[in-house]
Formats: sequence, structure tokens, C-alpha cells
Amino acid sequence: MRGRARLLTATAAAALLIGCVAGTASSEPGPGPGPGAGAGVGGDAGAGAGAGKDGERVLVFSKTAGFRHDSIPAGVAAVRQLGAEGGFTVDATEDAGAFTAANLARYDAVVWMSTTGDVLNGEQQRAFEGYIRGGGAYVGVHAAADTEYDWPFYAGLAGAYFQSHSAIQKARVHVEDHAHPATSHLGAGAWERTDEWYNYRSNPRERARVLASLDESSYAGGTMSGDHPIAWCQSNYHGGRSFYTGGGHTKESYAEPEFRRHLLGGIRWAVGAAQADCRPEKGYTSIFDGKAASLLGWKQAGPGSFALNEDDGTLTTVGGMGMLWYERRQLGAYSLKLDWRMRGDDNSGIFVGFPASDDPWSAVNNGYEIQIDATDVPAKTTGSVYGFKSADLKKRDKALNPPGEWNTYEIRVEGERLRVYLNGVKINDFTNTDPARSLRQGHIGIQNHGDADEVSFRDIRVKDLPAARPGAGH
Repeated sequence: MRGRARLLTATAAAALLIGCVAGTASSEPGPGPGPGAGAGVGGDAGAGAGAGKDGERVLVFSKTAGFRHDSIPAGVAAVRQLGAEGGFTVDATEDAGAFTAANLARYDAVVWMSTTGDVLNGEQQRAFEGYIRGGGAYVGVHAAADTEYDWPFYAGLAGAYFQSHSAIQKARVHVEDHAHPATSHLGAGAWERTDEWYNYRSNPRERARVLASLDESSYAGGTMSGDHPIAWCQSNYHGGRSFYTGGGHTKESYAEPEFRRHLLGGIRWAVGAAQADCRPEKGYTSIFDGKAASLLGWKQAGPGSFALNEDDGTLTTVGGMGMLWYERRQLGAYSLKLDWRMRGDDNSGIFVGFPASDDPWSAVNNGYEIQIDATDVPAKTTGSVYGFKSADLKKRDKALNPPGEWNTYEIRVEGERLRVYLNGVKINDFTNTDPARSLRQGHIGIQNHGDADEVSFRDIRVKDLPAARPGAGH
């Protein structure tokens, strides 16, 4: 969809953007091991949005020992439909006997669909713990948080336990992570939807990446003092992946296109068909939040420009070769995070550690570029410190989402040491030894490479870190 737009020239701003959903249905799980794997969470980096690798298999578990949601059949049917469309196999069961090591090893993820109460015995719990520790994945939907209160491992896996709920009503959901496949389809504004909204006994923010939170001023019944996560993920919980969404109480939820995409994105990430940074995140300050006002601290150097789309909060490269740089202040020791997406075989990069200048070549000659271009030579490809050090290409390839999907960089600078994380995975570790350059202080910028290149950016944020000791590379 194209939203309202306005054009960014040297110091000001404009529009454009790009705007699917995508799972075979089946029956009860079989008893024996198969091609899925407890450790089978690796994805196909070449797959498009909604596509799954051959053999991806998901188990939907919906046993209840407490309140039973009448939306469970609709939820199971939705996952089956998503599997038929997206190319992954779906089995469904309410039999806790499916939780054996041999049977769980057949699945890339287990979806707990509004389970309630104590649904597994001790032996079944141990089998599921082993599955997660071996690299398996958990997807919790709604009342999955109202389950297994006496099982500490499950408490950490789910992220938080249910405490109470509101009446069914409309509320505003604030998306905190626009790169995760469960939320990347949602725009920069509030996601308004009707559901029963859970309050939780604890806040998962310290241990999970919060993807979306509730605006408690938009509905009645919120009790979490204004910080109310409603969807989150964990990339490494005792070796496995965990995704939870508090939505899905109502039957109608599973007919909502945006909620279905939200659920699909969580499953795709859980089985490893899409990558995202699910490390906890706190203490960052936004320096571009998708609105024109946040561009007042930025300045265009050189030819070309960037197009601003306020509807989805993106900046997209236009022409080149130039650079949009953050002139408001220089950075010393810091963590820079930003989300980016390529249209196809495109070229861009992030410059760091350069002095203030209206000449983009000053950044090239005095700073360092973290490259975005997955098809160039190793020292000039995605994740490389351009011309100086290649990324670890095996790790890079495993962590990289394909063109059309969002990726997240963390660029961490401490002293003369620069580390690059792609979707939460460290892929480069570089130390500057060139006396003509220094990473200890400088500006940051994003490149618009040329007419044939189209790369989009959003959610640029930075966190200051303690200054490194003088003379220390790391």
C-alpha cells in the first residue's frame, strides 16, 4: 500500500513504499521420530515471505484442564490454513501423550493454543524440556499464559503468567519491533483491535524482546502501570526459541487478516523460516521514529535523497551517491540499532566514526561502512566492514533474511572495537588500527547508493555505553 508522502531533499522529507500472508493441514501426531527436529529451527535463507523449507512440521496442542476457550477450534483451523498456504505441515492434538522425546523430535515448533491448567505430567514435562533444550520452539497463544503454574521451566519459556483480564473491548496496540515477522506488516501507527486483554503477574521485558504492548489508556481494565507487553519473543531460552502473543481469545481474532499474519510471523520465526533479534532491548533513544519531526537532526550529504513514508515509518533510498547523516551529535561508545530491507539485489550501508562534513566521501575516507549488499565479494558484502573485514559468512547467511523481509543490525562501538550483529547474531568483530581513522568519536549515517538501488530503513535508535579505557581496542 502506498501511504501519504512527502519528498526529502537535502534536509527535508517524502514518500513511497512497498507493501503477504502465507501453512498442510493434518491430523493427530504419529508416534515415531521423523524429519522435523528438536534442533530443527534452521531456516531457508532463500525462501520468500511465508515460505517454509521442506519438512517443516508444527504440532498444535490445545488440551485444557481449566477454563476452555470456545475459540480453540477456530485457532487450530487458522494454523492449519496458514500451514496449507505457507508450506508447513500441521498436526493437532489434545493428547498429552504426544509429549515424548521421540514424537516431539518430529516438530520444528509446538503451538500451545489457549491451553489452561496442569496439562502435562512430570515425564511429559521432562520430554518437552529436553525438546526445547535441544533447539525446539514454543509458540504460546493467549491462555498458554494460564497454564502449568507449578512448572518453573514453563514459566520462563512462556515469559509471564496470566493474572486477570479485561472485558472484550477495542484497544490500541503499540508495535515496539517493526522488524520481527510477527509485527513487520503493521504500520507506524496504533494497531487497533478487539479482544480480551490479559494482565500478567510479571513483566517479561527484562528477559524477552517485547514486540508489542498495550496502551492502557485506550481501554478499561489494564493493571500493569502503563508498561503492558502483549507479545514477545526469546531467541535462546535454554537452547530453544519462544514466541508468545496475548491475542486470540475471540473466534473473530482468527479471521482478522492482521492477526493471522501476526500469528503466522510468530510461527515462521519459531520454526526458523525467518530470523529476528529477540534479545531483550532497553535503554535506547530513537533518532528516527518514522515521523518527519525526527529528521530534523539529520542532513543529506551529496546527491540523491531519501523518501519518507509516515504510514509505515520508513526511509527509502532515492538516487545517489549520497548519505543522510545524523548531525545533532557525535557518538563515542554506543550501540546503534536499525532495521533495514532490500527490494532485491541492492546496495547501501551504514557509516560510522566520521567527522561532520557535507561531503559523503569524507565518511568513506575517514570512517567505516557496514555494508548492505549480499551479493558482493566477501570484504564488501552484507555485514562486512567495507573493504577492511568480511563478515563470518556462514553465520551471516544463517542469520540473514532474504530481499523483501526486514533485518536488524546492531553496530556496537567501544573504543576502537566495532562489532556487528545481524538479527541478534554476531557476524563481525573488527578493531581499527589505522592511525588516520578513529572510532572513538564520530557521526553515523545511512547511504543512498544509486538509482538502481532501493533499500529501506526504519526505527533507528542508539544507546550510549560506558567509555572504553584509553588505548583499549576492546
